[in-house]
Amino acid sequence: MPRTTPTTPAPSDRNDIRLSILGGFQLHAGDTTVLSLAPEAQHLLAFLALRDRVVSRSAIAGTLWAEASEAHAFASLRSALSRLPPIAHEVITVTGAELALAPHVVVDLHEARALARRLLDPETEPSAGDLSVEAITLLSEDCLPDWYDDWAIMEAEEWRQLRLHALDALAQHLLAAGRFGDAVLAALAATRADPLRESACTTLIRVHLAEGNQSEALRTFQQYRTLLADELGIEPTPALRALLPDSEAS
Repeated sequence: MPRTTPTTPAPSDRNDIRLSILGGFQLHAGDTTVLSLAPEAQHLLAFLALRDRVVSRSAIAGTLWAEASEAHAFASLRSALSRLPPIAHEVITVTGAELALAPHVVVDLHEARALARRLLDPETEPSAGDLSVEAITLLSEDCLPDWYDDWAIMEAEEWRQLRLHALDALAQHLLAAGRFGDAVLAALAATRADPLRESACTTLIRVHLAEGNQSEALRTFQQYRTLLADELGIEPTPALRALLPDSEAS
Protein backbone atom coordinates (compact mmCIF):
# COMPACT_ATOMS: atom_id res chain seq x y z
CA MET A 1 0.00 0.00 0.00
CA PRO A 2 1.50 3.40 -0.95
CA ARG A 3 2.70 5.52 1.92
CA THR A 4 0.68 8.70 2.45
CA THR A 5 2.55 11.89 3.26
CA PRO A 6 0.69 14.26 5.59
CA THR A 7 -0.07 17.62 4.04
CA THR A 8 -0.80 21.03 5.50
CA PRO A 9 -4.55 21.67 5.45
CA ALA A 10 -5.79 24.20 2.93
CA PRO A 11 -6.76 27.53 4.48
CA SER A 12 -10.45 26.72 4.12
CA ASP A 13 -9.93 23.51 6.15
CA ARG A 14 -8.04 25.15 9.00
CA ASN A 15 -9.53 26.36 12.22
CA ASP A 16 -10.42 30.02 12.19
CA ILE A 17 -7.23 31.93 12.99
CA ARG A 18 -7.64 35.40 14.43
CA LEU A 19 -4.93 37.85 15.44
CA SER A 20 -5.93 40.57 17.88
CA ILE A 21 -3.74 43.62 18.43
CA LEU A 22 -6.43 45.98 19.74
CA GLY A 23 -6.45 46.12 23.51
CA GLY A 24 -3.41 43.83 23.61
CA PHE A 25 -1.85 40.97 21.68
CA GLN A 26 -3.67 37.66 21.34
CA LEU A 27 -3.59 34.88 18.76
CA HIS A 28 -6.65 32.64 18.53
CA ALA A 29 -7.03 29.35 16.69
CA GLY A 30 -10.72 28.55 16.71
CA ASP A 31 -11.82 28.74 20.34
CA THR A 32 -8.26 28.35 21.64
CA THR A 33 -5.98 31.21 22.67
CA VAL A 34 -2.36 30.51 21.77
CA LEU A 35 -0.26 31.20 24.86
CA SER A 36 3.11 29.81 23.79
CA LEU A 37 4.37 32.74 21.72
CA ALA A 38 7.69 34.24 22.75
CA PRO A 39 7.94 38.06 22.80
CA GLU A 40 9.96 38.15 19.56
CA ALA A 41 7.27 36.05 17.85
CA GLN A 42 4.55 38.40 19.10
CA HIS A 43 6.51 41.37 17.77
CA LEU A 44 6.95 39.69 14.39
CA LEU A 45 3.26 38.86 14.00
CA ALA A 46 2.17 42.29 15.22
CA PHE A 47 4.55 44.03 12.83
CA LEU A 48 3.23 42.05 9.86
CA ALA A 49 -0.35 42.77 10.92
CA LEU A 50 0.34 46.49 11.13
CA ARG A 51 2.02 46.58 7.72
CA ASP A 52 -0.78 44.51 6.14
CA ARG A 53 1.32 43.69 3.08
CA VAL A 54 4.34 41.69 1.98
CA VAL A 55 7.45 42.95 3.80
CA SER A 56 11.08 42.24 3.01
CA ARG A 57 13.18 40.39 5.54
CA SER A 58 15.62 43.30 5.61
CA ALA A 59 12.85 45.77 6.53
CA ILE A 60 11.57 43.47 9.29
CA ALA A 61 15.01 42.79 10.74
CA GLY A 62 16.02 46.44 10.54
CA THR A 63 12.85 47.57 12.32
CA LEU A 64 12.43 44.93 15.02
CA TRP A 65 16.13 44.81 15.87
CA ALA A 66 17.00 48.39 14.96
CA GLU A 67 19.88 48.72 17.43
CA ALA A 68 21.61 45.51 16.36
CA SER A 69 24.09 45.09 13.54
CA GLU A 70 22.68 43.93 10.22
CA ALA A 71 24.09 40.43 10.70
CA HIS A 72 22.72 40.18 14.23
CA ALA A 73 19.31 41.50 13.16
CA PHE A 74 19.01 38.89 10.40
CA ALA A 75 20.14 36.17 12.81
CA SER A 76 17.50 37.28 15.32
CA LEU A 77 14.81 37.12 12.63
CA ARG A 78 15.88 33.62 11.60
CA SER A 79 15.84 32.57 15.25
CA ALA A 80 12.36 34.01 15.78
CA LEU A 81 11.04 32.17 12.73
CA SER A 82 12.63 28.88 13.73
CA ARG A 83 11.09 28.99 17.20
CA LEU A 84 7.53 29.70 16.13
CA PRO A 85 5.02 27.13 17.42
CA PRO A 86 3.24 25.04 14.75
CA ILE A 87 0.10 27.19 14.70
CA ALA A 88 2.17 30.30 14.00
CA HIS A 89 3.55 28.70 10.84
CA GLU A 90 -0.01 28.81 9.51
CA VAL A 91 -0.15 32.53 10.23
CA ILE A 92 2.90 33.62 8.22
CA THR A 93 3.60 33.20 4.52
CA VAL A 94 7.36 32.93 4.04
CA THR A 95 9.31 33.30 0.80
CA GLY A 96 13.03 33.57 0.28
CA ALA A 97 13.25 37.31 0.89
CA GLU A 98 9.78 38.33 2.10
CA LEU A 99 7.19 37.62 4.77
CA ALA A 100 3.50 38.41 5.14
CA LEU A 101 0.51 37.31 7.14
CA ALA A 102 -1.31 34.43 5.49
CA PRO A 103 -4.42 35.67 3.67
CA HIS A 104 -6.82 33.57 5.78
CA VAL A 105 -5.75 35.23 9.05
CA VAL A 106 -8.36 37.66 10.39
CA VAL A 107 -6.89 40.74 12.10
CA ASP A 108 -9.11 42.89 14.32
CA LEU A 109 -7.25 46.09 13.41
CA HIS A 110 -7.95 45.53 9.72
CA GLU A 111 -11.66 45.14 10.48
CA ALA A 112 -11.62 48.24 12.66
CA ARG A 113 -9.83 50.33 10.04
CA ALA A 114 -12.37 49.29 7.41
CA LEU A 115 -15.22 50.18 9.78
CA ALA A 116 -13.70 53.59 10.52
CA ARG A 117 -13.29 54.39 6.83
CA ARG A 118 -16.89 53.44 6.08
CA LEU A 119 -18.13 55.70 8.87
CA LEU A 120 -16.01 58.59 7.60
CA ASP A 121 -16.97 58.17 3.94
CA PRO A 122 -19.79 60.62 3.12
CA GLU A 123 -20.72 58.49 0.10
CA THR A 124 -21.22 55.32 2.15
CA GLU A 125 -24.41 54.55 4.05
CA PRO A 126 -23.50 52.78 7.30
CA SER A 127 -24.93 49.30 7.75
CA ALA A 128 -26.71 48.10 10.87
CA GLY A 129 -23.47 46.43 11.94
CA ASP A 130 -21.55 49.68 11.48
CA LEU A 131 -23.92 51.36 13.95
CA SER A 132 -23.91 48.56 16.53
CA VAL A 133 -22.65 48.46 20.09
CA GLU A 134 -20.03 46.00 18.84
CA ALA A 135 -18.76 48.72 16.48
CA ILE A 136 -18.41 51.12 19.42
CA THR A 137 -16.44 48.48 21.32
CA LEU A 138 -14.15 47.80 18.36
CA LEU A 139 -13.37 51.51 17.97
CA SER A 140 -12.77 51.92 21.71
CA GLU A 141 -9.59 49.84 21.88
CA ASP A 142 -6.04 51.15 21.66
CA CYS A 143 -3.58 49.39 19.38
CA LEU A 144 -0.93 47.42 21.29
CA PRO A 145 -1.20 49.36 24.56
CA ASP A 146 1.93 49.24 26.71
CA TRP A 147 4.16 48.45 23.72
CA TYR A 148 6.90 51.06 23.64
CA ASP A 149 8.80 50.16 20.48
CA ASP A 150 9.04 53.14 18.12
CA TRP A 151 7.33 51.32 15.25
CA ALA A 152 4.43 50.25 17.48
CA ILE A 153 3.99 53.71 19.00
CA MET A 154 3.76 55.35 15.56
CA GLU A 155 1.17 52.87 14.34
CA ALA A 156 -0.79 53.16 17.59
CA GLU A 157 -1.00 56.94 17.25
CA GLU A 158 -2.15 56.67 13.64
CA TRP A 159 -4.92 54.29 14.75
CA ARG A 160 -5.84 56.54 17.70
CA GLN A 161 -6.41 59.48 15.38
CA LEU A 162 -8.48 57.41 12.95
CA ARG A 163 -10.65 55.89 15.65
CA LEU A 164 -11.28 59.26 17.32
CA HIS A 165 -12.64 60.66 14.06
CA ALA A 166 -14.63 57.47 13.50
CA LEU A 167 -16.16 57.60 17.00
CA ASP A 168 -17.21 61.20 16.39
CA ALA A 169 -18.83 60.17 13.12
CA LEU A 170 -20.46 57.11 14.69
CA ALA A 171 -21.94 59.18 17.52
CA GLN A 172 -23.35 61.64 14.99
CA HIS A 173 -24.89 58.82 12.92
CA LEU A 174 -26.49 57.38 16.04
CA LEU A 175 -27.74 60.81 17.11
CA ALA A 176 -29.34 61.32 13.69
CA ALA A 177 -31.02 57.92 14.05
CA GLY A 178 -32.44 58.89 17.44
CA ARG A 179 -30.40 56.23 19.26
CA PHE A 180 -29.38 58.55 22.05
CA GLY A 181 -28.10 55.91 24.48
CA ASP A 182 -25.72 54.40 21.92
CA ALA A 183 -24.70 57.88 20.76
CA VAL A 184 -23.69 58.70 24.34
CA LEU A 185 -21.62 55.50 24.49
CA ALA A 186 -19.77 56.41 21.29
CA ALA A 187 -19.15 59.99 22.40
CA LEU A 188 -17.96 58.85 25.83
CA ALA A 189 -15.55 56.40 24.18
CA ALA A 190 -14.05 59.31 22.26
CA THR A 191 -13.75 61.48 25.37
CA ARG A 192 -12.06 58.65 27.28
CA ALA A 193 -9.52 58.28 24.49
CA ASP A 194 -8.81 62.03 24.49
CA PRO A 195 -10.48 64.00 27.30
CA LEU A 196 -9.27 67.32 25.83
CA ARG A 197 -10.82 66.71 22.41
CA GLU A 198 -13.50 69.34 21.91
CA SER A 199 -15.29 67.61 19.03
CA ALA A 200 -16.05 64.63 21.27
CA CYS A 201 -17.32 66.88 24.04
CA THR A 202 -19.42 68.82 21.51
CA THR A 203 -21.06 65.64 20.24
CA LEU A 204 -21.77 64.45 23.78
CA ILE A 205 -23.41 67.76 24.67
CA ARG A 206 -25.49 67.67 21.47
CA VAL A 207 -26.77 64.20 22.39
CA HIS A 208 -27.73 65.30 25.90
CA LEU A 209 -29.56 68.32 24.51
CA ALA A 210 -31.38 66.21 21.90
CA GLU A 211 -32.63 63.99 24.73
CA GLY A 212 -33.76 67.05 26.68
CA ASN A 213 -31.14 66.48 29.38
CA GLN A 214 -29.96 70.06 29.83
CA SER A 215 -28.48 69.33 33.25
CA GLU A 216 -26.29 66.57 31.78
CA ALA A 217 -25.23 68.87 28.95
CA LEU A 218 -24.29 71.62 31.41
CA ARG A 219 -22.43 69.22 33.69
CA THR A 220 -20.45 67.88 30.71
CA PHE A 221 -19.58 71.42 29.63
CA GLN A 222 -18.48 72.48 33.11
CA GLN A 223 -16.30 69.40 33.55
CA TYR A 224 -14.69 70.01 30.17
CA ARG A 225 -14.11 73.71 30.88
CA THR A 226 -12.46 72.87 34.22
CA LEU A 227 -10.25 70.26 32.55
CA LEU A 228 -9.14 72.71 29.85
CA ALA A 229 -8.33 75.36 32.44
CA ASP A 230 -6.37 72.95 34.63
CA GLU A 231 -4.46 71.24 31.82
CA LEU A 232 -3.97 73.99 29.22
CA GLY A 233 -5.07 77.25 30.80
CA ILE A 234 -7.59 77.94 28.02
CA GLU A 235 -11.36 78.23 27.61
CA PRO A 236 -13.70 76.21 25.36
CA THR A 237 -14.24 77.71 21.92
CA PRO A 238 -17.16 80.05 21.25
CA ALA A 239 -18.72 77.35 19.07
CA LEU A 240 -18.96 74.99 22.03
CA ARG A 241 -20.20 77.67 24.42
CA ALA A 242 -22.89 78.61 21.89
CA LEU A 243 -24.55 75.21 22.35
CA LEU A 244 -25.73 76.26 25.82
CA PRO A 245 -27.64 79.34 26.99
CA ASP A 246 -25.35 82.28 27.72
CA SER A 247 -26.16 82.26 31.42
CA GLU A 248 -25.24 78.58 31.75
CA ALA A 249 -22.05 78.61 29.68
CA SER A 250 -20.66 81.80 31.18
